[in-house]
Amino acid sequence: MANFPSTPHINVQDEIGFGKTVLMPGDPLRSKFIAENFLENPVLVNNVRGVHGYTGYYKGVKVSVMASGMGMPAIGIYSHELFNFFGVENIIRVGSAGSIQDHINLYDIVIAQGACTDSAWQNQFHMPGTFAPIASWELLSEAVKACEANGATYHVGNVNSSDVFYGDHKDVPEGLDSVYGLKKMGVMALEMEAAALYMNAARYGKRGLCICTISDHVLKGVETTAAERQTAFTAMMQVALDVAVAMENR
Repeated sequence: MANFPSTPHINVQDEIGFGKTVLMPGDPLRSKFIAENFLENPVLVNNVRGVHGYTGYYKGVKVSVMASGMGMPAIGIYSHELFNFFGVENIIRVGSAGSIQDHINLYDIVIAQGACTDSAWQNQFHMPGTFAPIASWELLSEAVKACEANGATYHVGNVNSSDVFYGDHKDVPEGLDSVYGLKKMGVMALEMEAAALYMNAARYGKRGLCICTISDHVLKGVETTAAERQTAFTAMMQVALDVAVAMENR
């Protein structure tokens, strides 16, 4: 077996290791679904804390998929370790997001060109002012091509990566002020991971991209089920895998 490092959160269990590109859903069961339904000969390479990580082949290219859990601290830990200890060059978040724009509907794909945030994640990097977390242009441009090729309905722009899921907008009318503030600035959707992924990728000279499927509409009050979020976001999965193939020789 190859001599892979062991980190606090990843312990590689097979000599296949990780591919150059890792797809990263939040849900471990979505990771399992992608591996079993899209990859050839998938192997479970990590299961520390029940965070399923698999490596297999897609169109002849070695690709991995591993869950991140929820929130910026979680994806921050996993992306840090994958980027720095396991030879990973590209991480593509394949997640869910809540639309805050009238024209962005359930099951649409949003590609996060940038990620606004209320997080203090950037503070660790000791910079003056604020940092604008943005996607890798190479990954983003390939994702747009893949959406076009697959006939997917997609939108490119800003998302908001928040540390908060159960905010006041769930309970009191005035809590919606922040959501409407983001909406008027053109932010497409709310999610919880992209900004940390983008900052880690920038810090370590790697590439990050967040592709999300709209699972609910915050202002319209409609949503998908947990089962649908786990297995029905196949267009997004297909797009991310096509990006992995396109990036293999870069």
